[in-house]
Amino acid sequence: MSEVLIKVEGVSKKFCKNLKRSLWYGMTDIARSVVGGAPAEELREGEFWAVRDVSFEVRRGECLGLIGHNGAGKSTLLKMLNGLINPDEGRIEMHGKIGALIELGAGFNPILTGRENVYNNGAVLGFSKAEIDRKFDDIVAFAEIGDFIDMPVQNYSSGMKVRLGFAIASQMEPDILIIDEVLAVGDVGFQIKCFNVIQEISRRSAVIMVSHSMPNIGRTANIVCLMKSGQIEFLGQDLNEGITQYLNNFSGEKYLVSGNMTSITELKIHDLSDNSEINTDVSLDSFVSLLLTFKINVTDFEQGEYKAVYVLYDQTLRQIAEFISDNFFITESKGIKDFQVRLKRINLCSSKFNLSIAFYKIVGGKLIIYSFHENITSINFKSSDNITHSIVVIDGSQKIL
Repeated sequence: MSEVLIKVEGVSKKFCKNLKRSLWYGMTDIARSVVGGAPAEELREGEFWAVRDVSFEVRRGECLGLIGHNGAGKSTLLKMLNGLINPDEGRIEMHGKIGALIELGAGFNPILTGRENVYNNGAVLGFSKAEIDRKFDDIVAFAEIGDFIDMPVQNYSSGMKVRLGFAIASQMEPDILIIDEVLAVGDVGFQIKCFNVIQEISRRSAVIMVSHSMPNIGRTANIVCLMKSGQIEFLGQDLNEGITQYLNNFSGEKYLVSGNMTSITELKIHDLSDNSEINTDVSLDSFVSLLLTFKINVTDFEQGEYKAVYVLYDQTLRQIAEFISDNFFITESKGIKDFQVRLKRINLCSSKFNLSIAFYKIVGGKLIIYSFHENITSINFKSSDNITHSIVVIDGSQKIL
């Protein structure tokens, strides 16, 4: 078993909605602790539980995706993990150096320069000046802020603060990395670089990442923790189930998942201009349309009527094209089925795409997903005249053989 770096046991945190009453409660709690009294266990007037009885572990090599709607208690939990506030109940164990990005500019002294803040933050993480000296050039290069490193941080944009904060946290190679939704502020190129680094860090560290982007959670995390009203609603390695429950909170219980995720095999792409099989690169100079073929095991499918949805994502993980197939029938829930779908050219603003596929049916007004396959292939469209704004859309000509 790998080393447990984060251990949370029965952690709870309460707040008061009224400021004056909150100050009074704080004073009485301090007085009670001084004389050795136990803290108030019951909620007093105006109080509520922001986090209630939360327990989990994160081991070295794991990335926990923390999800939930706004106000679910995610940021409060992260602040307790980072030591910014103390829990009212329970205990938290953190082992090793901690790097955290919870709020924009958190931990930065605004009147100091970026250079000075690098050394301050590095010292907080437990690194000597000599160690920071060795890593300084890499931090500046990763942050991509150039000569602005000697400008006071109070003059930085939000994006520049995120760049520098993430560069410090990642390049210092922490044992624990905690990230809130702050990466959404950065530009696309920096976001992609950050997620690649997070995946690399999670191989040797424990990572907790908060995000409202389910593609980012699916891409980065190997454990998902869904919070609702301050409590854990789902915790486990089944990312699909956790994400589905998250979506249910916003969709009136329309989305369900049934059965195991089956695998797609014998995936092939043919360029119909010359019927040649391709790998991932397609020339736009002669492009007419593509034929995608694959096989899928339908053993876990119930007999009945289904649909398939094909979705294209660009390099920023934005959905840019979608096709929902005509109905098709599974008359025998076993064996291998052959699928094929055509991709036809339209004009869009990117040149590289990922394709995802889901199979579902409607039962009693609910959409039940039987199999979901994310990023089954990448397609890169190239042109000799360097045009990168033409690409494909799915035109609906699916066949099941």
